[in-house]
Amino acid sequence: MSTLTPKQKLFKSAYLANGMNATQAAITAGYSKKTAKSQGARLLTNVDIRDAIAGRSEKALAKIDFSVDRTLEFVARLAFFDPKDLFEDDGSLKQMKDIPEEARTVLAGLEVTEIFEGDGDQKHAMGLLKKVKLSDRLNALDKLMRYHSLFRDKIEHVGKITLESLVAGSLNE
Repeated sequence: MSTLTPKQKLFKSAYLANGMNATQAAITAGYSKKTAKSQGARLLTNVDIRDAIAGRSEKALAKIDFSVDRTLEFVARLAFFDPKDLFEDDGSLKQMKDIPEEARTVLAGLEVTEIFEGDGDQKHAMGLLKKVKLSDRLNALDKLMRYHSLFRDKIEHVGKITLESLVAGSLNE
C-alpha cells in the first residue's frame, strides 16, 4: 500500500513524465512557482517518493529491448530505408498513421507549412508545403560497415621491428 499523498503521487508522475525535472514536476503537482525548486528537491529526498520513482524507472527500462540484435536492426533500418514507403502511389505524402512503423523510425523531422494566396479579405489557403527530413543514412551505413569490419581505422603490422632496422631504413632514404 502506498504511503504517498495524492500531491506526492502527482509529483512522482509528473517527475517521470517531464524528463525527471523536479522543479517542473513540483509546479505540475500544485506547488507555487516561487517554491517549486526547493519543494522539488525536498520531495526527491522523501524515501517513499524515491523508491516509487526508482521502481517505476526500473520497470520502464526492463520493457526496453537494448539487445545487440535490436540495435543492429534499427541501424540497418536507417541504412536501407526506401523513401517510397512515405508516399502514396500518386506521389503525395502519406498520412502519419499510414506510414509503416519501420519507415517512421527513420524520420528525423517533419515540417508542414500552410501556403496562402492573396491579401486581406482575399487571403485564402492554397496548399500545404510538407518537408520530410530523414536520418543520416551514410552514418548508419558507416556503423554497419564498422560492425562487420569492412574497413579499419588503424593499420596493424605483424612482424619484428628492431631499432637497428629502423635506423638503417632511415639512413637509406
